[in-house]
Amino acid sequence: MEAQDWPQLLGPARNGVYSGPIAAKGEVTLLWRRAVGEGFSGPVIAKGRLILFHREGDQELVESLDPATGRTLRKASFATGYRDDFGFSNGPRATPTVDGDVVYTYGAEGTLAATRADTGAILWTVDARRQFGIRKEFFGAACSPVVEGDRLLMNIGGADGAGIVAIHKLTGKTLWKALTHESGYSSPVVATIGKERHALFFTREGLVSADPATGRVRFFERWRARMAASVNAAVPLVVGDEVFISASYDTGAAVFRVVGDAVKAVWSGDDSLSNHYATSVYKDGYLYGFHGRQEYGQSLRCVEWRSGKVSWRMDGMGAGTVTLAGGNLLVIKENGELLIGPASPRGFQPERKARLAAGTVRAYPALAEGRLYVRSERDLSAWKID
Repeated sequence: MEAQDWPQLLGPARNGVYSGPIAAKGEVTLLWRRAVGEGFSGPVIAKGRLILFHREGDQELVESLDPATGRTLRKASFATGYRDDFGFSNGPRATPTVDGDVVYTYGAEGTLAATRADTGAILWTVDARRQFGIRKEFFGAACSPVVEGDRLLMNIGGADGAGIVAIHKLTGKTLWKALTHESGYSSPVVATIGKERHALFFTREGLVSADPATGRVRFFERWRARMAASVNAAVPLVVGDEVFISASYDTGAAVFRVVGDAVKAVWSGDDSLSNHYATSVYKDGYLYGFHGRQEYGQSLRCVEWRSGKVSWRMDGMGAGTVTLAGGNLLVIKENGELLIGPASPRGFQPERKARLAAGTVRAYPALAEGRLYVRSERDLSAWKID
């Protein structure tokens, strides 16, 4: 993995942090724009290729593009008949994961696949409906795989003890499965805490840690809404030996300290930073993210990690995503507006603003080599940030 690549959901470390420099002041220049198919899957960048997962007609496409021009290099396709019951989009939700020359995708109907990025060849597929008994849920299947050694780890929500699973990344063979939890819409993250590797899943039931090698469950902390029509969607965020989780639907956020095979609550509550879909980012003892339901009442907030105390809030922002780059927050609102300004507990003062898209933006962006890639409901665009 190259240092400047963005090969998976939320970047190289799956924490929304870009390691390259981004100036708070300067120009945001459009490099190219092209129409795309349906879906909320975000773009990723690896080994000089831009990968987009989207739907055209009755096919889900894994498309490899030239990041400098947007020109198509390779395509692979999978048949789909998915229909969204709420009318949002019939396309895939899960962002691809790139490992070496292989792209891993998970379609809205539950097709998990490995595809060669350089040739477009399909290496293997797994039908999660048939193999694991997943259900359609509210918005179809949506988990971005995480690679750990020779394993793909999935918050899959299957039946018969297949709530979370590990798949061999080269063959598609099931290596282990555990729990009976429904999936929610959160993707897993892997971290070393103490001397142990923890695969952390935010299932619909709560926070789970499993040994990524064996699937042995180390701990489970129940954390879910009382209402059935709810999801846990934000990715767990690990800082040292502590884990932040957050959900909407009167559920709230919490920081837990991992102690062996157990956790101890540092703080919790529903008034600090309750994420609906967008994962928060961390810098120097503070969290930055969107609080409140995606449909209404969202505010951008800064919250102290150790206490949950709100340092500042900006109301009337609508929903959006937050990325941390070079000490700056890159906030992309659902209406397509970009705001860039220093990440500070004293307040957010945007020093650059730009209109990136006319349609709704819900997918996470990608950052690589100083370029920002943004996918809206209508198009994919590339921007140079000088």
